[in-house]
Amino acid sequence: MGSGKTTVGQLLARQMGWHFVDLDTAIEERAGLSIPAIFERMGEPGFRELEQEVLQRTLGEAAGRQRPTVVALGGGTFAQPQCFALLRGTGCAVIWLQCPIENLLSRCAVITNRPLFRDAASFRKLYEQRLPFYEQADFRVDGTPEPRRVVEQIVALGQFEKVIP
Repeated sequence: MGSGKTTVGQLLARQMGWHFVDLDTAIEERAGLSIPAIFERMGEPGFRELEQEVLQRTLGEAAGRQRPTVVALGGGTFAQPQCFALLRGTGCAVIWLQCPIENLLSRCAVITNRPLFRDAASFRKLYEQRLPFYEQADFRVDGTPEPRRVVEQIVALGQFEKVIP
């Protein structure tokens, strides 16, 4: 949460000629509700079910595309066992945009639509719970520079091919 996944994902997809999907946006479209409204009506368990369903559909659609897809996951997606298994089972390359928690806190403090961001203490606890999953990502890049620099780091990994239209 607050690492810049959507911004970096959009820039990366544009630069590489790939398709882009923001999982939270896809979830909102599927539910016809905002993320906070989904949490309010369905609770976190209901949201996580929907998240898994939308991720599975997104990965299936990505496999059928003629060009690769960048998917910006929600902050807790990779920490959900079913989603983790889906991502691993489909061979997705997972990149962790690693940021010091203080940076994440300062970025999230101004965002009002994060249902799991209540205060600094609960955010720290949530981050610590998710950290073991984040550490299992295939790649980690420094998420603290401005987004174009983060994209440069990802491209420099040399693992992803640019699509030439």
